[in-house]
Amino acid sequence: MALVKAGVVVLDCAEPEKLAVFYKELLAAEETEATANRVEIRGADGFRLAFRRDVNATPPSWPRPENSLQAHIDFVVEDLDAVERKVVELGGRPLDTKDVAGPFEERGYADPAGHSFTVRTVTPTAPKQG
Repeated sequence: MALVKAGVVVLDCAEPEKLAVFYKELLAAEETEATANRVEIRGADGFRLAFRRDVNATPPSWPRPENSLQAHIDFVVEDLDAVERKVVELGGRPLDTKDVAGPFEERGYADPAGHSFTVRTVTPTAPKQG
């Protein structure tokens, strides 16, 4: 018998209610739990994400090295341009500085609280870094 029943990715932020709205809209998810300091959502595919209040939360600075990437989420999508429009409409911002003239298999963004995430259309094929 498994000791762990389920797992959930938790993002610390100053305003979990507002960040939950961003991800609920982006993922067409539903709110499954809410307390004074935590909100949890579940996407249609079962992906669970929670947001925990931390009034001292400092957003990651990726791609800058100071307070850089702490963790990020990857989402598989069909239409990178449509997702980018939705992210910006919901208050997120692009992080990837690549030339937007050509198609790329993935793009980086920050949610309204500064957490980074990547959207991609296929499994990354870039060479190993480091």
